[in-house]
Amino acid sequence: MVLGMPLSTFTMVHVLISLVGIVSGFIVLFGLLTGRSLDRVTIVFLASTVLTSATGFLFLFEKLLPSHVVGIISLLVLAVAVAARYAFHLARAWRWIYAVTATLALYFNVFVLIAQSFQKIPALKAMAPTQTEPAFKIAQLLALAIFVALGTMAVKRFRPSARAAGA
Repeated sequence: MVLGMPLSTFTMVHVLISLVGIVSGFIVLFGLLTGRSLDRVTIVFLASTVLTSATGFLFLFEKLLPSHVVGIISLLVLAVAVAARYAFHLARAWRWIYAVTATLALYFNVFVLIAQSFQKIPALKAMAPTQTEPAFKIAQLLALAIFVALGTMAVKRFRPSARAAGA
């Protein structure tokens, strides 16, 4: 039982929150690339991504795992993104800091999605049973390259109006 739910139910809730974070994150990234703030979707993205990382720590574990390290880093990145967006209203350098941290938070979600896919989907697990095989490494490297490119474009293109930035 986790938070009064059977483990299978809690796992499903965690996965659904993660998927909401990924879908809303891609919408937010589209907004960054087109220079729009997309305020409501941004709140959904940041909240669901924080919840995804936080609920990951509620699964029983005996030692610190790589997934926990990703969760800790993600929460730190999200703290900066939230501060940049809501405390500093995307002013000056906080605009590009927000673009980088929002993109990075989405990348962490996708990184974990890829890792979980290689663990849970039989065809992918057969290609990379220990996640040290080339198929897994190529998938993760490709995702990283795509997010570096998208993040770079987001930094260059995201210029919300003063009203949209909350100033």
